[in-house]
Amino acid sequence: MTLDDCRALDHADPLRELRDLFTLPDGVIYLDGNSLGVMPTATPARVADVVAQEWGNGLIRSWNTASWIDMPQRLGNKLARLIGAAPDEVMCTDSTSINLYKVLFAAMSQAIDSGEPQRRTVVSERSNFPTDLYIAESLCRERGFTLKLVERVEDIPAALTPEVAVLMLTHVNYRTGVMHDMAALTEAAHAAGALTVWDLAHSAGAVPVKLNACNADFAIGCGYKYLNGGPGAPAFVWVNARHASRFEQPLSGWFGHAAPFAFTPHYQPAPGAARYLCGTQPIISLSALECGLDTVLAAEPFNADGEPMSALRIKSLALTDAFIALIEARCPGRFTLVTPREHGQRGSQVCLAMADAAEAQGNAAYAIVQALIARGVIGDFRAGDAQTPHILRFGFTPLYLSFEDVWHSVEHFVQVLEKEEWRRPEFNQKNAVT
Repeated sequence: MTLDDCRALDHADPLRELRDLFTLPDGVIYLDGNSLGVMPTATPARVADVVAQEWGNGLIRSWNTASWIDMPQRLGNKLARLIGAAPDEVMCTDSTSINLYKVLFAAMSQAIDSGEPQRRTVVSERSNFPTDLYIAESLCRERGFTLKLVERVEDIPAALTPEVAVLMLTHVNYRTGVMHDMAALTEAAHAAGALTVWDLAHSAGAVPVKLNACNADFAIGCGYKYLNGGPGAPAFVWVNARHASRFEQPLSGWFGHAAPFAFTPHYQPAPGAARYLCGTQPIISLSALECGLDTVLAAEPFNADGEPMSALRIKSLALTDAFIALIEARCPGRFTLVTPREHGQRGSQVCLAMADAAEAQGNAAYAIVQALIARGVIGDFRAGDAQTPHILRFGFTPLYLSFEDVWHSVEHFVQVLEKEEWRRPEFNQKNAVT
């Protein structure tokens, strides 16, 4: 693949104009949208309007006149179109970790109430995102459950024994970019009598998700990665309609009450997913998140046969295919591909490890990422351990990345390696955030 080939692909790209929806710094190729999305151009003016007009002039009246009160549900309905949910099943609220606590507690409660006292195990992957495991550890300890971690994806079906109450997985693994078969694993969990909790942090806005079609039970995810909601943007929570009137909300705050302004002394949960709300909602942050959601929804007219996320998925796979091909052609023998080649098993990121065994456990991966960042190619690094290599991780957001970006990013890779820039001391000093 040549630079001219990449330019030809950009010329034929139906999504190329969507890049104008974002503020991209000059001289930067941003391959870290799987950690923090790029700021939409609409966000500063929208946030300024919320601050100056809705808050500054409208004051408390804006809960009604600016429909602040409805924002979690209104944004949830926009997001529902991206994750295969129905209207009024999704709420945008709180953080991913807090929402995971809510849904995992709810799933555990259903197991406790099922009359099957042996169901006291939560199954997950050892390589799941740490906060998910920390939340699960804490809840299992508090509620008398056991957390069982499997080493490999293929070990999951065998782990679904009669003792399992919940299968908790991240749809796209944060370290490797491996995408689970949600439908198959949900079916396997249900066949074993277990419920499923899916973390969509690396899926929502990146890959097609079909929660209802897959018959999933609970799902959560964040708003600041592929949804471009800004640092620490509100997250989201979804519950299957069949559980909507059954689940127990452990954080029973006033916004999750059936009538919050009745000010009754006892809690009565709101119907459906609205009971997942807790305290007063962060209106300024929700406003920024809505701008991010609108950038993803701007791709809807390009979807094939109206299939949600299809246009973004087609370009995502083409971008990651191009990156893999160029890395392997121009940096032969230096890296091992960690992300699957198979489209059906890949999210919207490419993860590499050093091919040399000593470098794989050493500082090379981190230093190369830092050298690339200094050149304006922003990816990130995820540490391994004695059993797993360190990871160079690159996210590909089709809304604002071009094929020419891919070509130039690999050219910078080549230069960093050939000139051994990564060996410079400043690139081997660990930052607090990697």
